[in-house]
Amino acid sequence: MKSSLPLEVPTIKLQQSLAILIDGNNIEKSIHSMLRRKNAMLDFDSFIPILLMDRSLNRLIYFREGESISPKLAERLLKLFHGTVVPCHKSADIPLTIAATQIAEKVDTIIILSGDADYVELVRHLRSRGVRVEISAVEKNTSRMLIEAADRFFPITKEYCFVLKS
Repeated sequence: MKSSLPLEVPTIKLQQSLAILIDGNNIEKSIHSMLRRKNAMLDFDSFIPILLMDRSLNRLIYFREGESISPKLAERLLKLFHGTVVPCHKSADIPLTIAATQIAEKVDTIIILSGDADYVELVRHLRSRGVRVEISAVEKNTSRMLIEAADRFFPITKEYCFVLKS
């Protein structure tokens, strides 16, 4: 008996709302290490839309410890993604974790930009609550346990970065 199924699989549009939480120090250090340049940056303008994959962005929060981030970057995150910058007294781990647990009830997916193994338990907790968790980071600097705990891992590669002119 022949199947009456179509030969091509139809495109399915995902109706997911997501939040992107960025451990700024972790991502910056990883990119500096990967490119061996202290003035290298992630190209948020092109990278965030790739992460979204046509899904709806609910929130973007950039956590940064120590010296503040560039006012130009903060302005771009706000203008393009309605993103906010949260200064942290020490590490971003605790503020990011608190925000993730608060936002979890409002989104389907949380994307964490960090390779830090400290987020493994957060990922497990969020997934146990039915939230899809994706990790994006420089693979060489990302904990294997974190990658395995997540629903998806998207590597940050050189193609998504640029070097600021001095």
